Amino acid sequence: MSAPPLIVIFGAVVRPDGSPSASLLRRIGFGLEAACEHSDAPILCSGGVCRPGPSEASIMAQVLLANGVDPDRLILDELSRSTLDNVAAAVAQVEAGGHPHVVACSDGYHLPRIRLLLILHGVESQSWPRRERAPLGHGLAMGLRECLAVPHNLAHVMAQRRRRAS
Repeated sequence: MSAPPLIVIFGAVVRPDGSPSASLLRRIGFGLEAACEHSDAPILCSGGVCRPGPSEASIMAQVLLANGVDPDRLILDELSRSTLDNVAAAVAQVEAGGHPHVVACSDGYHLPRIRLLLILHGVESQSWPRRERAPLGHGLAMGLRECLAVPHNLAHVMAQRRRRAS
């Protein structure tokens, strides 16, 4: 029997009081939906600490556990501090577990960059959700941020490849 996909929940801001932001709660919700559809898939909770307090991954795990997800399915990546780091952690898990693809759980404006970075690492992916839209003002602002992040991330990946080749 082949390995299941790897569900990856991409991190978002944890508030100063240690509670999840609306964006993080949305992404956890997407991960929970994916976990129900792919009941045998492990779940990589990916996101470190960007300010004093709990990691994004630990908050994800708390919410997933409170919603009945088996703790044996959870893998916590508490070191990642950027989308590049999240993708690297996902790629490492795919390679270690022989997963055929990643089910990427994030906001709609974030998914194209995630999937592009996974493709550059040779990893197939599926977007989750397929229909979501962030609130208009937030989605517009984050979409502009993504436009700036894509060339930066591509330059970073290309520089890594050049260093490995030399």
